[in-house]
Amino acid sequence: MTTVDPTFASCALPRVETERVTLGHGSGGQLSAELLQDVLLPALGAGSALAARAGQPDGGVLEDAAVLDVAGVTLVTSTDAFVVSPLFFPGGDIGTLAVHGTVNDLAMMGATPLALTVAYIIEEGFPLDDLRRIIASVGSAAAAAGVPVVSGDTKVVPRGAADGIFVTTSGIGRRLPAARVSAAFARPGDTVLVSGPIGAHGTTVLSAREALGFEADIASDTRPLHRLVQAMVERRGGDIHVMRDPTRGGVASALNEIAAASGVGVEIDETALPVPPLVAAACDLLGLDPLHVANEGCLVAVVAPEAADEILAVMRSRPESRHATRLGDVVAGHPGRVVMRTLLGSTRLVDMLVGEQLPRIC
Repeated sequence: MTTVDPTFASCALPRVETERVTLGHGSGGQLSAELLQDVLLPALGAGSALAARAGQPDGGVLEDAAVLDVAGVTLVTSTDAFVVSPLFFPGGDIGTLAVHGTVNDLAMMGATPLALTVAYIIEEGFPLDDLRRIIASVGSAAAAAGVPVVSGDTKVVPRGAADGIFVTTSGIGRRLPAARVSAAFARPGDTVLVSGPIGAHGTTVLSAREALGFEADIASDTRPLHRLVQAMVERRGGDIHVMRDPTRGGVASALNEIAAASGVGVEIDETALPVPPLVAAACDLLGLDPLHVANEGCLVAVVAPEAADEILAVMRSRPESRHATRLGDVVAGHPGRVVMRTLLGSTRLVDMLVGEQLPRIC
């Protein structure tokens, strides 16, 4: 007969930790989507409605910003946090990034930004000269965008409780009357446009972080896009179905989000990818896919095919999008999937970013 040591039997079984937040949950890709779906939205009572909201006008939580009707006025609001490392990089810093990021989230819903609020979480011992420089960048970027900073907050945490400084911005804007955009509004036959070169921001920040040397020739593309959006909407607003700024997760994640929300397929052409030669060289050396690299100053637009040439001409007339190009098409086949026609004539699946390719990129 087998006996059991009573001492062993009374011991608790070892506890295995199976769930932890990883850097990949902040990538803007598949893990970020799972974090929203499984953890954040259910706590807000939105989890069960997520799929339904994807098919509704304005899309709610699936968009870059929320659309609110207040006393007959259509407003748009958004909040974003910025933890980029390093704080300063060619083309910008955490201050300019914070302003541009929130302004652009409002713009992607067809809104003209009206006001910003800014909150700083500062680590004890942070150099005051760096703080002054970042705050000056926030002020300069907001003034250049024509958006006042109307409120804010400052907190200081003990040394080691943060990494220098984190910045959170919220914004509110008024939606342009002709704007009617949502990630759920892409239709088969639509044309996919991109406003400019891709991959510069991510490669610049990574190079500056790791002292790789590429930053001597590449600068972040961070810039506000609301004036570009206004020009596009005023010309052919009813024919612009979707707008997204491909930040974390890059163009690949943005297109996959659109395909999933709209229940359509997207086909893009590798020969049309606007990747600058230096960015392409950096990505090749580092083993990165430019489609997954973050951008901070370009947008992806899905537009009616009959309006594509006119909208593209409007984009190319603006300094922030003079290199705009046609990237591909929306199709009825392979719904929820993005496919790329390669240089060799074959096709390959373009997935959302899985894991974290470049942590703390914005």
